[in-house]
Amino acid sequence: MNLIDFFLEPLSYDFMVRALATTLIASIVCAVLSCWLVLIGWSLMGDAVSHAVLPGVVLAYIVGAPFALGAVIFGFLAVALIGAVRDTSRVKEDAAIGIVFSTLFALGLVLISVTPSQTDLNHIIFGNLLGVSWADLTQVIILGAITFTILVTKRRDFTLYAFDPTHAHAIGLNPKILGAALLGLLALTAVVALQAVGVILVVAMLIIPGATAYLLTDRFGRMLVIAPAISAACAVIGLYLSYYLDTASGGMVVLAQGAVFAFVYLFSPRHGLIGTRVMSTRRRRALASAQ
Repeated sequence: MNLIDFFLEPLSYDFMVRALATTLIASIVCAVLSCWLVLIGWSLMGDAVSHAVLPGVVLAYIVGAPFALGAVIFGFLAVALIGAVRDTSRVKEDAAIGIVFSTLFALGLVLISVTPSQTDLNHIIFGNLLGVSWADLTQVIILGAITFTILVTKRRDFTLYAFDPTHAHAIGLNPKILGAALLGLLALTAVVALQAVGVILVVAMLIIPGATAYLLTDRFGRMLVIAPAISAACAVIGLYLSYYLDTASGGMVVLAQGAVFAFVYLFSPRHGLIGTRVMSTRRRRALASAQ
């Protein structure tokens, strides 16, 4: 098989075309949002929202509503419950997040177990990338476009909120509204990625790209370019590997992201475990030879 056939053969199947489009959209949107999640320190919040949407998706299936509607409602509900527990009790935010997301996720599992269904609802948990329909893809495109457009349009306000909420308030911005907007976009993004990798692996797509870019650059503007570029490349690599190796598609996409992060973690010239040592050794040798 030559290189051209290697790339074109999977695309001869409609389900692979839909899977590739869904994965690219989900990976890019997740990667852009992940830059702010990593910067603010909301990794656990991303985990919470991605798991908390499960009962909403199941309930939407029961009543015949779009999955996205139920997921978004429960995403906002999770955020509201976390804030309520944190603000009205002695429980700290990390504990409130753990309580809310684990309880809602457990509710989703119970609903799946008691819901009679002609379709396997477990694909909500583990993903069913190769089973994405044209209707699902349309939903992903719409939600992804909305989320991406808001993130890009309001990136300066969100970045200022992430770095200095006090200064954002001083120049007339409302930090609470900006924080709520980011959490709302997090819920929408979780719905987008849900179609690709399922509830369990959504958090990986929301965290790994931003964390990888964070190790490669000290400029946030560059992070917003590096993260989606890496995520999109991993989406294509993971999907093609899953096709030829006959493995789980969503799992391979996340595994590719994890492999890239491991490489950057070790060999990044700025912050890599080995790369920084190599660079410092070269600098010492350069100084020694100059003297």
